[in-house]
Amino acid sequence: MIELEGVPELVDPVMVAAFEGWNDAGDAASTAVAHLDKEWKGEVFAALDAEDYYDFQVNRPTVFLEGGVRKITWPTTRLSVIRVGGDKPRDLVLVRGIEPSMRWRSFCNEILGFAHELGVELVVIMGALLGDTPHTRPVPVSGVTSDPDLARTMDLEETKYEGPTGIVGILQEACTHAGVPAVSLWAAVPHYVSQPPNPKATLALLNRLEDLIGLRIPLGDLAEDARAWQVGVDQLAAEDSEVAEYVQSLEEARDTAELPEASGEAIAREFERYLRRRDGGGPPQAGGHATDGGDRTRPPKPQPRTDPPGPEPGAEQEPEPEPEQGEKSGGESGPSDSSEDHED
Repeated sequence: MIELEGVPELVDPVMVAAFEGWNDAGDAASTAVAHLDKEWKGEVFAALDAEDYYDFQVNRPTVFLEGGVRKITWPTTRLSVIRVGGDKPRDLVLVRGIEPSMRWRSFCNEILGFAHELGVELVVIMGALLGDTPHTRPVPVSGVTSDPDLARTMDLEETKYEGPTGIVGILQEACTHAGVPAVSLWAAVPHYVSQPPNPKATLALLNRLEDLIGLRIPLGDLAEDARAWQVGVDQLAAEDSEVAEYVQSLEEARDTAELPEASGEAIAREFERYLRRRDGGGPPQAGGHATDGGDRTRPPKPQPRTDPPGPEPGAEQEPEPEPEQGEKSGGESGPSDSSEDHED
């Protein structure tokens, strides 16, 4: 049994999780949880034992100096708590770490043990995948669940994915079997500019999370970072006629697919978000998980896809290859998938 000391009783707690690695293209999901932790000053109350779940030749520890003393940071998963006040207080439990190398079932059981002790009412797991989506259009974010009742009540998709999965899919299924309501939010990152950071995808995930749990999330400078990132990709794409032509073809395909839905529901969601922010006085401007200069948000030069086009929406497909030993996961090594169909 997990015993928690120093953690107060939480109000309608929601657990929000993200993991670096295969399920985190462009580091969009892990950056979203890091943003919540920074903006709301989360307090870490637990960390999983790195020895139990990580291969240190794949995810290496780092050495740093503090006051002239050498110290080591081990790769792990940490849990922190956020107390959100206001008219409708609701607390968050953040789970942020790296996809484990081994013992996934034990890993998920340990996370669920914390959820049970804290009285968590909903688990939201965020991920990002590579897709054939243009950087000039809104980032598609899909909300999926394995629970048909939850899909109906929260207006989510019931997952139909079959194929290789990551810790996001495993944790969601573990929650379902344990009777804990769980949702996955997936952002589609343009495959031709998949290197981190991707503030536009991070912003899209936070907006969808805000709609899902009914909390106004302070965005800091994230919206400005997203605009700077898009301008940077625009400029780089304009320098290469082949890339510019490819982006235009993606835009045309996206616009054609979305034409029947270009009104109604999407517009209503944006208007409701605007009203929430206006009534709440607007998001705080201090702090933020933002880069300080335009150059730091300028992405690497985009490259058009040279492999055969991906399958049509609804088809199964293989993930991108795992990263080589010693490389950081989450960019090119994220799962490649259509934004319409993905793993849970």
